[in-house]
Amino acid sequence: MEVQGRIKMINETQTVGSGGFRKRELVVTTEEQYPQHILIEFVQDKTDLLNNYKVGQQVKVSINLRGREWVNPQGETKYFNAIQGWRIEALQAASAEGNLPPVPPMDAFEPAGNLNEDDHDDLPF
Repeated sequence: MEVQGRIKMINETQTVGSGGFRKRELVVTTEEQYPQHILIEFVQDKTDLLNNYKVGQQVKVSINLRGREWVNPQGETKYFNAIQGWRIEALQAASAEGNLPPVPPMDAFEPAGNLNEDDHDDLPF
């Protein structure tokens, strides 16, 4: 799965526990009618992928959803979800005009001839 948007925040790499587990968090804000602030964590060697990115950049992040079960000391089962990033790439902010192919001038088209208005149109709409 992928998330696209603008980087809102990049945290520093944190080392957790005695085993040297590393994680780094990134927040991407989607650009849609109702923008979402998505927290994505990168772990272990993937934390280095964020070194060349900065706040404000447009990115596409490849993610995996992770879930785990935990039983607390009272015997209650709890579930936790995480969004884990494994690849990130910068998106180029191109203008809308730059993405469209050139349109030929109107005089390059021949007028449609031989039209019969009485022909039955079999389109369902």
